[in-house]
Amino acid sequence: MRTRTAITALAAAALLTLVGCAAEDADPETPAPKASQGSSTKQDSPAAEEKAETATLPNLVGQDLQAAQDAAQDAGFYALDDQDASGQNRLQVMDRNWTVCSQEPKAGTHPTDTPVVLYAVKDTETC
Repeated sequence: MRTRTAITALAAAALLTLVGCAAEDADPETPAPKASQGSSTKQDSPAAEEKAETATLPNLVGQDLQAAQDAAQDAGFYALDDQDASGQNRLQVMDRNWTVCSQEPKAGTHPTDTPVVLYAVKDTETC
């Protein structure tokens, strides 16, 4: 019984210490964030749409899948997906062993947050 009481007291002391440290770290000059009164979307904020960065997505068709992914990222596109162009739904485990047959969207200027899908087949196959 004494051990349980001692452990409870020790846990309470540790909790108070942590709460005290967190309170000391808080900046009294910074107001607490206000609760949102509704969901915010990009449509709610025209300024957010204006700040969408665009870049030129290169033509990635014919490249090995790894080189195509690298080129897309170098251009500023990071929302990448790769699919089996044969329709067999195989996973591209070794990207360097696959060749890109097509891409969505096509090469050109797009917002950099645009998802890019690369459709590829194994190097020994044709598109």
